[in-house]
Amino acid sequence: MKMLAMAFLALPAAVAAKAPDCASWPTNMALVHLRNAGIVEPATIDESQTRAQRLASEQIGADLFQQVYDITFHAKDGGTIEIVTSSRASSQECSMGAVDVFVVSRRLGGG
Repeated sequence: MKMLAMAFLALPAAVAAKAPDCASWPTNMALVHLRNAGIVEPATIDESQTRAQRLASEQIGADLFQQVYDITFHAKDGGTIEIVTSSRASSQECSMGAVDVFVVSRRLGGG
């Protein structure tokens, strides 16, 4: 009985919620923000070349995650626009709040 009680107490610590894959929500919202800012028109973007990489996903609630994505849009003329987004997501809904969009003007160092 004692072993069963110890196993039950250890269960919550062993079970962690899996971070949702929510790349499409911040990608779509970033494109809206870029259009609204006059930076790019969505029709000029080659969507098949768009790449989103999750950089971080931190659990901040029972089923709530703060997620950071690095997203690169490729224009049909060959140019690129790189952005970083920060947003909240759950296992049920990717749009748990606003998407903050940061335009990367240039990279320094690294590869």
